[in-house]
Amino acid sequence: MKALIIIMTLLFWQNPTEEIYQVDGLAIGGYDVVSYHNEAKPIKGSKDFTYTWKGATWHFANVENLERFVADPSSYAPQYGGYCAWGMREGYKAKTDPFNAWTVTDGLLYLNYNKAVQDGWLSEMEESIRIADKNWTTFEKKE
Repeated sequence: MKALIIIMTLLFWQNPTEEIYQVDGLAIGGYDVVSYHNEAKPIKGSKDFTYTWKGATWHFANVENLERFVADPSSYAPQYGGYCAWGMREGYKAKTDPFNAWTVTDGLLYLNYNKAVQDGWLSEMEESIRIADKNWTTFEKKE
């Protein structure tokens, strides 16, 4: 138990200031981020399988997915805190449609504002990732 508390503390402090996109108080609207990777589709999580990471509440469809996430959250969490990948490429945070506009590429989950925006993201993905990654690391919240 003591080891689990230490691990959870280290995971939380990995980057405590990173903001996670939330809808109704849930990370990415309560979708199970592990399902994108393992089921190749978004599945709504359950309040029965909940975990708090980086100040956000994450829901999972089952205990197995919860355990996978707890063991390695950064492998499953969406890039850019769950904000729109194209928006981050352009230098701003935008909401996402985690049910309709998502892709997993090279093991990383990217969410977009909608399908039309996602089409643009996919057409220039390699360069978009490079630009968005740079913007995310230097991003300052714009009011």
